[in-house]
Amino acid sequence: MIQRPQSIYLFLATLLNLAVFFTPIYSRAVQDPVYWIGLGLAGSLTLAMILSFVAIFLYKNRVFQLKVVKFATYLQIIGLGAAFGVLFSLGSLRVQLLNDALGVLLIILALLMFWLAGRGVKKDEELVKSMDRIR
Repeated sequence: MIQRPQSIYLFLATLLNLAVFFTPIYSRAVQDPVYWIGLGLAGSLTLAMILSFVAIFLYKNRVFQLKVVKFATYLQIIGLGAAFGVLFSLGSLRVQLLNDALGVLLIILALLMFWLAGRGVKKDEELVKSMDRIR
């Protein structure tokens, strides 16, 4: 379970999503007068974080694990859109917004981890299918 690279990618995605809650982009999203942006960012990242943690333990059912990882990836994309919305609503990109851009970078890195995990699960499933054909 832990030896699989996709489990490490999913765990890193969980940690990266958790780290976003401690960046200025999250606090600015929550303070935004349009409350649904902060709610969308928090909800999508929280669900993606929970799904990525749950997907670590679904290693025996790779097909379902791949579906969970894909759904978490879609939620991550929604969170990225909300974060970009907050970032663009703050104005032009300047030195003061570099901390906010760090939060967006963490979301992008978590999205990359989801992609790598999905690729690893798919590889494992193809390997098992090829071994079944040999038998």
